[in-house]
Amino acid sequence: MFFGAHVSAAGGIDKAPANARAIGCEVFQMFSRPPQGGPAKLITPALIKSFKSAMIKNKQAECYIHTPYYINLASTNNRIRYGSIKVIREELERGSLIGVKYMMTHLGSANNLPRNKAIKKVIEGVKKILEGYNNSTMFLIENSAGSGNIIGDQFEEIRAIIKGVPRQARDRLAVCFDTCHAFSSNYDLRNKKAIDQTLKKFNQLIGLDKLKLIHINDSKTDLGSHIDRHEHIGLGKIGLKGFKELINHPKLKKTNMILETPIDGRGGQEDDLKKIKKLRRA
Repeated sequence: MFFGAHVSAAGGIDKAPANARAIGCEVFQMFSRPPQGGPAKLITPALIKSFKSAMIKNKQAECYIHTPYYINLASTNNRIRYGSIKVIREELERGSLIGVKYMMTHLGSANNLPRNKAIKKVIEGVKKILEGYNNSTMFLIENSAGSGNIIGDQFEEIRAIIKGVPRQARDRLAVCFDTCHAFSSNYDLRNKKAIDQTLKKFNQLIGLDKLKLIHINDSKTDLGSHIDRHEHIGLGKIGLKGFKELINHPKLKKTNMILETPIDGRGGQEDDLKKIKKLRRA
């Protein structure tokens, strides 16, 4: 199990490994393109070489890519929907060029669509993304907090999306589990019994073999709030006890964890990394 955080790739993706090492990351996550929109910088052979060299120099075991914020595979606006499909496929290809293990994305919002129709749109979008895809970066669905009409807050929906993809493409599709989002979606993580129950349900519906990465974030809001507000580890509603049990859970020994906690006056990612490393040793 390795720990890391989402770090800046400002100035070029080859700068991200050094940024990761500077705060104590063993693995890290980044955006490979502007998260709010705009063209992606071309990944040239020289940039590939520079990035891979920086990974080795800065002792980073793995790297992951998060897609931009504007993704919505359920949009009724074809420009947004097909744009999302295009960007996700591009991110998978870009990740494969530089040796990224996983790329995770939010699925988007159903807005005013009936839920079943929105999920069908998402399934068709994921199928299109993975059509003919044979490269190395794996596509991870990130569970959501369920605010508004966001898709993917319940394990049943994620299962339906994975099952909706042709069998031959499912080995390229898995899950990134966000602790804050799960807690906000009424999956309790505050103690070992609660974590056991949540992981049992995940295994029954999706399969723990599909759980490839964890976003380790505390929650500012209560269990089942459906509000996505990340908090520093131990300062939120999940609490330090929950994270100690999660980090040391026997079924998660090989699952790496990435922080997306706030950077504010009460601390930053470096402090949270030190905290979870201490819990790992406990």
